[in-house]
Amino acid sequence: MQPFDPRTALIVVDVQNDFADPTGSLSVAGGEAVIPIVNATAWAAIRAGAFTAYTQDWHPAHTPHFAEDGGIWPVHCIGGQWGSAFHPALEVLGPSVHKGANGEDGYSGFTMRDPASGTEIPTEMDALLRVRGIRQVVVCGLATDYCVKATALDAVRLGHATAVLLDGIAAVDLAPGDGERALAELGAAGIALVRSVDLTARP
Repeated sequence: MQPFDPRTALIVVDVQNDFADPTGSLSVAGGEAVIPIVNATAWAAIRAGAFTAYTQDWHPAHTPHFAEDGGIWPVHCIGGQWGSAFHPALEVLGPSVHKGANGEDGYSGFTMRDPASGTEIPTEMDALLRVRGIRQVVVCGLATDYCVKATALDAVRLGHATAVLLDGIAAVDLAPGDGERALAELGAAGIALVRSVDLTARP
């Protein structure tokens, strides 16, 4: 993975109150700790002419995604409420793509899935990258074993050279070791596992 340049996009996944704040309904251990790394990396990307984009879970009050409606997750990231807002420490330096707004499973920043039919629905993320001629994608944010993993796998499937920022992610670990297993899956898919210094260093 080359350092940031104008053909690179940094995708910051779901650094929202319900995930990053310790009082959030689906708080990720260590979620707040990644924010300074994410911010510094985003500024480095901007200075190098790269594109930055952000994702947000943006659910209705009831969706098959939630345990009370048949899914596996507690209610989280209801659109327009505190939980769906970006964590206040996050510096947002680009557009945001909402996912799951119509009740879909919205793990990836690139695609959503109808929970009943399984039909895959694209978000606007890939179009945002294509119009800018993006060739490589770096993914960071929350959480390693769900939305970060799904976003990175979609990015490489769509033809982008893809990396995940190891010091800019944290895992849910619903089952112990889920985060490490996700990283192994990403590596097996040809996704680079890098640190912020690898992308911001200059000769």
